[in-house]
Amino acid sequence: MSTKHQKKITMRPIKEEEVDQFSDLMKYVFQVSKKAMDDERMLIKKKSHQLKPGTALGWFDGDKLISQLVTLPFQVNIHGEIYDMGGVTGVGTYPEYANHGLLHALMKESLKNMREAGQYISYLYPYSIPYYRKKGWEIISDIIEYKIKDTQFTTYKGVSGWVERVDKDHEEIKRVYNEFARKTNGAMIRNETAWNEKFREDFWEEKFSEGEVDLQSAIYYNEDGLPFGYMYYRIVDEIFYIDEIIYLDDEARRGLWNFISAHISMVYYVYGKTCVYEPIAFLLEDSEIKQTIAPYFMGRIVDVEEFLAKFPFKPAAGKRVAMTIDDPLLEWNRGTFNLIWDEEGKLEITRVADGGKAIKLSIQTLTTMMLSYKRPEFLWKIRRITGDEESIALLEAIIPDEEPCFFDYY
Repeated sequence: MSTKHQKKITMRPIKEEEVDQFSDLMKYVFQVSKKAMDDERMLIKKKSHQLKPGTALGWFDGDKLISQLVTLPFQVNIHGEIYDMGGVTGVGTYPEYANHGLLHALMKESLKNMREAGQYISYLYPYSIPYYRKKGWEIISDIIEYKIKDTQFTTYKGVSGWVERVDKDHEEIKRVYNEFARKTNGAMIRNETAWNEKFREDFWEEKFSEGEVDLQSAIYYNEDGLPFGYMYYRIVDEIFYIDEIIYLDDEARRGLWNFISAHISMVYYVYGKTCVYEPIAFLLEDSEIKQTIAPYFMGRIVDVEEFLAKFPFKPAAGKRVAMTIDDPLLEWNRGTFNLIWDEEGKLEITRVADGGKAIKLSIQTLTTMMLSYKRPEFLWKIRRITGDEESIALLEAIIPDEEPCFFDYY
């Protein structure tokens, strides 16, 4: 960066009264659609609410905001253990200030703040997977988009419950989601911020032909009158868009799909999205549907030692494994961590100077392995982990084997 800029630029929190600059930078960097550009209020409504005290850091050239990053306070379920999570969003720099390490510094400072706040894991939606990989994030979840023709709709017999359409913020929806999230690896434990983001962001918006479309919601009640599933959806241009469908048992799944099938006279297609392990096609009588799978969210461990100390390993009494970690941003994550379980299964983590027989891996690989997006043996086979097979076999045995599911957006 030129000497002129070096003298003037400073990093500091972005103030709420600087919301217009925040919005202007967002508009420029993300190049929102012409429809949104024509209505500035739409962009401000969707992102500027995130500008709260302590959530946003920026670089300023004098009084001008030139680079920014937002961290939102969330929680996620990792194999049954609830972790505080720093959700990164609103990342951007004006191009005339690019390639001078501004975002690098913002990320490092934000991760430092997360660590101090006890947020030992961070999630983000990447605009560039290679860029964020270089900064220590890795893919942790995929998403399936599917398209089903009306002739492929399935109607199930013998469903004893019923579906009611309700307000989108119905408390029973939140209760069902909370039960789902607390038994689903990788899922967001939605606080007020997360629910607000859910209603502001629209996965399907770019497919709509005009304007915003009201979000509809419906709850499935079992024969005892208990809520066991729900769905958020929109009907636009004779297409049924499923924003989210959650069920706690198979009867609720069948009941909600019966509700979708009841719209056969109104729509020609159903578009939906779900976690990659959901067998949508297999569950249909006519399984020849269109599905696309794509990487979705990325994650990174913020503090290796604290993350591992909290991690719900399977029983490992009397076992030991050493891991040498490399981290491109955070010096406190670099080095060899020795994990030893005593005869009662209590874990002790120490740092050692000599890696010895330690396996070697990056913070990116450690993150995707601990969330079980990819398993230790696979990562070892593709040389993302190096070291002895005995350690890999131990990790295979003690890291819970449940794929992560995440479909929030913020």
